[in-house]
Amino acid sequence: MTYEIETEPPTPAEFVSLRRAAGLNAHTEEAARRGLGNELFAVTVREGTQAVAMGRIVGDGATVYQLVDIAVHPDHQGEGLGRRVVERLLAYLDDNAPETAYVNLIANVPEFYERFGFETCAPELVGMDRQG
Repeated sequence: MTYEIETEPPTPAEFVSLRRAAGLNAHTEEAARRGLGNELFAVTVREGTQAVAMGRIVGDGATVYQLVDIAVHPDHQGEGLGRRVVERLLAYLDDNAPETAYVNLIANVPEFYERFGFETCAPELVGMDRQG
């Protein structure tokens, strides 16, 4: 398979579809329209015209950065696309984030992110969320 990596976010429809296919929590296309384009950096992997993987960095561009929306369509898992997305996101951080910046993510597969130097921060810090 031939993959192209773009440094642009997917379309709102692609974003919603890819999150759903990858088993991530759902967002509406309206929410995607409002949010996409506001990230600091985005990566979309395409096979032809189809978005098959993605990832974004959000934050204030100086003190805090969060890796979000990292997803690979199940039909394309095992091809190294998740690794390539995270490597591209981290390259952006290496080039742009100050040394003192706080870089974080919420991991549904912690072992995947450990290979990139991420560590569980509990019990000192605990991830929290608010639904709705």
